[in-house]
Amino acid sequence: MIALVLNLAAIKHTFAQSNHIADKPLFHDPVYDGAADPAIIWNKKAKKWWMLYTNRRATDENAKGVTWVHGTRIGIAESADGAHWKYVDTANINYRPDSGFTHWAPALIENKGLYHMYLTYVPGTFTDWNHPRVIVHLTSKDLRNWKYEAVLKLVNEKVIDPYVVKLPDGTWRMFYNNEKAGKSIYYADSKDLYNWTDKGQAVHDMAGEGPIAFSWKGHNWLIVDNWKGLGVYSSDDWLNWKRQEARLVEKPGTGKEDNAKGDHADVVISNDRAYLFYFVEVRKRSWIQVTELKYNADGTLSCDRDAPTEINLTQPK
Repeated sequence: MIALVLNLAAIKHTFAQSNHIADKPLFHDPVYDGAADPAIIWNKKAKKWWMLYTNRRATDENAKGVTWVHGTRIGIAESADGAHWKYVDTANINYRPDSGFTHWAPALIENKGLYHMYLTYVPGTFTDWNHPRVIVHLTSKDLRNWKYEAVLKLVNEKVIDPYVVKLPDGTWRMFYNNEKAGKSIYYADSKDLYNWTDKGQAVHDMAGEGPIAFSWKGHNWLIVDNWKGLGVYSSDDWLNWKRQEARLVEKPGTGKEDNAKGDHADVVISNDRAYLFYFVEVRKRSWIQVTELKYNADGTLSCDRDAPTEINLTQPK
């Protein structure tokens, strides 16, 4: 009887673990099959994890030039644990002053019960990249319906891919891509999430976009999409950044829909474990994937995208 009880306990433990093995691919968009640029946040009202993402028109066979990455709203998916996701809807963003508007690369922050989104806005649907792009600020109480606050006055009107992090002193820092400066990463600071002051260049030893920033294992980290894997920087003061030699998800994986380099990512830390959510594009179609980050003895980050990812994100404290 004792052996039977022990065996049942082992089976339950094994099932619990397998139930939290991430799907591969983690998520694909059922509308256009072009999910990219994931941003993950806990939805206090729904009591689920929500992913807001760029939705590119990958299945549009009649798209000319790069119009297929324009002209879409931000998609929404949800999950109870981070391992299994389902499509919800598109975000209701009330900033679309131009016909054929484009919404890209949301960045999400919750502060005092209010959600803030910083979003790349493109004033149309274009065949090439030679058009303005600005970052707009929106707020929401439910992550679905968004109120326009302002167009941010940053270094110029060719900026994309914002990411906001709270600094130790309680102020906020935004990293973003300045396309006119050789696709370098710039930053701006704010005391209230509404008023921002440009501070200049953060890193530019290699062109890139899609910066994300977080603190983990006693260090501050900046991850940048270099279009040949994700570059990793570390800093002790949020100002001076040192690049590690190895990039993340640079070599194609062997898992389903993971057979290309990883692009524009987000990181979620839960129970002191860090998870890298990234997208993979093959012939226009793109999917979201996830892998666990590892902190190495030499102070670098790594991951094994081919290993099964056990993930059970819990409600933030």
